[in-house]
Amino acid sequence: MTIEGEYQARHDKVLVPLAASLSDLLAEHLGDQQRIDRIGARAKSVDRFVAKSRNVTDQGVPKYEYPLAQIQDQIGARVTVFYKSDVVRVREVLMRYLRPVESRDLVPASEWEFGYFGWHSVCLFPAELIMPDWPAEHVPNFLELQVKTLFQHAWSEANHDLGYKPEGGGLISDQNRMLAFASAQAWGADRAFDELFCGLHDPAKVS
Repeated sequence: MTIEGEYQARHDKVLVPLAASLSDLLAEHLGDQQRIDRIGARAKSVDRFVAKSRNVTDQGVPKYEYPLAQIQDQIGARVTVFYKSDVVRVREVLMRYLRPVESRDLVPASEWEFGYFGWHSVCLFPAELIMPDWPAEHVPNFLELQVKTLFQHAWSEANHDLGYKPEGGGLISDQNRMLAFASAQAWGADRAFDELFCGLHDPAKVS
């Protein structure tokens, strides 16, 4: 069976219902938390999985020798919150219930770059979500969890669509500058709203 056929079977039988159960579980854990805009989980589509499985390194070597075992975001969950200070609070709640194997804040490499921001964690799947009649080879070991602000979410979605999947080739210099300008504005707005919120509710927290 091709990698596409194997993943299609996994996607339909296990990943889609597993993502729905994960979304419900996260909503249950965060039910009493304020300023959450959206909670969701999704199974990576067949087309995107196949495309990712074909990625190569800078040396031209396939990045994944065993894509079905190595690609960790076959199911991705995202919690979108209002403000940056909410990210810390929400992720602390979730880490009481999930078992992370890797967590990190994503920031640009340089202060002169305005790119993707956000908090990511790779976690083991909660055992209670796995149905006993599912084939073991179809059940992924990990999920990818993101906690982001509304501005971070909006920026990452638009940047992915405009910067990484442009129609007819890459962006020209002025288009890249426009993307960087929009990113800088999003970063500033995100910080401004957080500082305004903290200042109104606890002036001592304003930096």
